[in-house]
Amino acid sequence: MLNEKQERFAEAYVLHRNATEAAKAAGYSATSANNQGYRLMQMQEVVDRVHELEQQLETDVNVIEEIENQYTFAKANGHTNSAIKALELLSRIRGANSDTGLSMDKDTLETAIVGCLNVLGEEKVVQLLSKCDFADALFEENMEDEPEKTG
Repeated sequence: MLNEKQERFAEAYVLHRNATEAAKAAGYSATSANNQGYRLMQMQEVVDRVHELEQQLETDVNVIEEIENQYTFAKANGHTNSAIKALELLSRIRGANSDTGLSMDKDTLETAIVGCLNVLGEEKVVQLLSKCDFADALFEENMEDEPEKTG
């Protein structure tokens, strides 16, 4: 069982994520806060209490919905970098930050790629395509398809 100061430390650690700051907030002196914070985080009982408090945290914010809203706003207002960052966060939250165990059918992959390309815009997509190994053949093919302009 933690004493009152240790409990305050655990609560403050959940907020600050810094042992020194948590020790100060718990009432330890500023001069000893660094050592006290380190010492407390070595105690399994304190670590367990911090973990327990973290599990109890609740939020009224639907994180996925909020990030989806940020993506929609960024995309609609031409904020490409913000839109890409939102997509990256959604991907991580949904567990797609690793190639291992990720199964995606061809249609889903194509839809995702088209969505990303639409966010980037034509100019950036052409710029990226020009970096591909097959770029010369791709652009050569497109040049053959275009009618010659007479002036």
